Amino acid sequence: MRVFTILGPSHSGKSTLAATLAGLDDTPHQTLDISGTASVHTFSYMGEDWGAIDIAGGAENLCQAGPALAASDAAVLCVPADAEAAVLSAPFIRLIEEAGIPAFLFINKVDVATDRLSDIVMALQSYCGHNIVLRQVPMRDGDHIVGAVDLISERAWEYHDGEPSTLIEIPSDVLNREQEARTELLEAYSDFDDTLLEQLIEDKQPMADDVFDVATQVLQHNDLVPALIGSALHRNGMTRIMKSLRHEAPGIEATCERLTTGKPPQAVGCAADLVKHLGKTIVVRALGGPVNSNTALAGGSIGNLTAVGSGQQIQELAPGQLGVAAKSDQLSLGWSYDADGASALPGWASGHPSTYRRLITPVSERDETRLTTALDKLSEIDPAAQVSQDEQTGHAVLSCQGPQHLRRLIAMLEHSFGIETTQEQLPPTLRETITKSVEHRHRHRKQSGGAGQFADVVIELAPQTRGAGFRFDEIVKGGAVPRNYIPSVESGARDALAKGPVGFPVVDVSVTLKDGKHHSVDSSDYAFRTAGRNAVNDAMATAAPVLLQPIMKIDIHVPSSFTGALVPVISGMKGQVLGFEAHPTAAGWDVFNTLLPMSALDDLANALASNTRGTAWYTSDFDHYQETRKEDFGL
Repeated sequence: MRVFTILGPSHSGKSTLAATLAGLDDTPHQTLDISGTASVHTFSYMGEDWGAIDIAGGAENLCQAGPALAASDAAVLCVPADAEAAVLSAPFIRLIEEAGIPAFLFINKVDVATDRLSDIVMALQSYCGHNIVLRQVPMRDGDHIVGAVDLISERAWEYHDGEPSTLIEIPSDVLNREQEARTELLEAYSDFDDTLLEQLIEDKQPMADDVFDVATQVLQHNDLVPALIGSALHRNGMTRIMKSLRHEAPGIEATCERLTTGKPPQAVGCAADLVKHLGKTIVVRALGGPVNSNTALAGGSIGNLTAVGSGQQIQELAPGQLGVAAKSDQLSLGWSYDADGASALPGWASGHPSTYRRLITPVSERDETRLTTALDKLSEIDPAAQVSQDEQTGHAVLSCQGPQHLRRLIAMLEHSFGIETTQEQLPPTLRETITKSVEHRHRHRKQSGGAGQFADVVIELAPQTRGAGFRFDEIVKGGAVPRNYIPSVESGARDALAKGPVGFPVVDVSVTLKDGKHHSVDSSDYAFRTAGRNAVNDAMATAAPVLLQPIMKIDIHVPSSFTGALVPVISGMKGQVLGFEAHPTAAGWDVFNTLLPMSALDDLANALASNTRGTAWYTSDFDHYQETRKEDFGL
C-alpha cells in the first residue's frame, strides 16, 4: 500500500479532493473519520492499494499533520486558486519542508480562478525554499479554464463536469505559452540531470518518457515541488495527480529511511481517536515487517487489528498497509514503534508549542479523579494536548493549540468519558517585593500551658536587584542567638516569603539576622522559626511592598507580509518590541521578538489570529518580573 497525506488551508477543497481520488476507479473504498481532525481513506487505483490521510484545515490542526506525514510516502498540498490566499498555505509549506517529504502542489478550484496561475505560483514560491514548477498550463475559454496541457507529454485534456477529460489537439492559441512553460520546466529539471542538460544545450528535444524519469528522480530526491491544477469538485485533473503519485512518489523503503535514526521502526502511528465503549484507537502503518496480534510492538502485543473504515477484523498488516489498533494501551500518537519500545517522532512532527492554557475543572466533584485519567488519555491520542497542574489552585491545566482545539478536546471529554467541565483562565502568576530596607525586632514568647517558648530576633529586610532571588545572612555577635538556632530563623524567613501582604510569593529580598536573645530553657528551633517568620511578615508591611508581574520573552513566527502589522499590536498590549529578523531556514517567515506581560498572552493569541489570518504562532519563556499596579488585576 502507498500512503500520502493531503493538507492545506481551510476551504481549499482537501476533503473533496481526497474523496474524489478515493473514488476515481469506481471501486469500493473505505473511510475512517477521526474526531473532526482527519479522515483516512483506503482505496484501489489501477490494481494497487492506496491510503490517503486528509488533515482538516486550520493552523490548530498542524499538530495532527505531523504524525500523518511521518507515516506517508508523499504529501499533496491542496491550495485555492487565489494569489492573495497564498499566505494561508505558508504554515503547511513550512511543515512539509521541515519534514523533508516529497510533495505535489495541487492548485484546486481552477474553474473559478480569477488570478493567473503564474501569479499564484509566484505568491506561493515566496514561502517555499524549493523551486515550484508548473507541470501543466491551462486552456481558457474567455476567463474560464476549460482544460490543461501536460508539459511533459505535451497532451491537451479538455475538462468535462463530473466526467473524465478528453484528449484533444493543443489549441493554437496555447502553443506559444505551452512551449515557453515547457522550456522553463525542462531547464528546472536539467539542474538535476546531466543528460537532460546536454540535450537542451544541443537543442535536442528530449523524449517524454525520459523527462518523466527525470521528474520521478527529482521528486523522490525532494529537489523540486511540481505543481498540478484542476478542480476536485468537478473531477477535473484527478487522473493526472493520481498517475503522478503512482509513478513518481517514492515507496515505503524511503519512508522507513526517513524515520530511522537508530533501530529501524516496525510501525508508526499516523492518527488516533477515542471511540466510546472501545477506548483509544491508533491508526498504524506497518513499516519494517508484518504486524499482527502476536507481534510485539512498543513492548506489548496488539490487542485487536481492524481494517480502516470497515471495522472488519484482519489478521495481519503487510509492510506499508494501514490498520486500526485497539486495546493496545502501550501505543500513543507521535511515536514510531519497534518490538521493545517507542521512539518519539522528529521535532517537526510535534506541531507548534501549545501556548493556549486553561484551568479545567469538572462540574461534578465526583469526576475529579476520572478527569485526571481522561486528560491523560487525551494526551495519548493528541500530542498537542498537554496536561499539567496549577501550583496555586491544584487544578488541572490543559495546554492546547487554540480555542478551536480546546473546544474539540472538551467535546471529547463529554462524549467519550461523560465528564462535563468548566474552563477558566489561569490566575495571574504574580509576585511581591519590597522597595526599601527595614530593620525590625520581634520577640516570640509563650508561657501558658506546657513548655515555654522564647525567641528574640532583630532582622533587616532589604530589597535585591530584580532576579537575584532570596539571600540570608547573619552578623550576630557574642552568641546572642546560638548558632544551632540560626538555620531555624532562615527557615522562618523563607516561610514568610511564601505569602506577602497582598497574598503572593515574595521575591528578590535579603534577610540579615543582626541580633537577638535566647533563653536557656524555653528557646527552641520552633520558637526561633516562628520568630523569624513573624519578624519578616511584620517588616514587609512597612518596607514599601510592590506587586510584580511576569514579563515573557516572546518569539513570534510570522509570515513576512504581516510583520509590520505586529508593531502597533504589541505596543497596544504594553509590550516592548525588541526587533525582528528573517527566519534562518523558513522562506518568507520572520521571527518577531518582544517582551510582553504574561497576562497579555491570551490577547496575543487572539490578535495573531485576526492580524495574521491564523498563520502566526509563538514561543514564550519567562524573562523577568516587572513592577505593576494592583488595580490592573482587581486587587
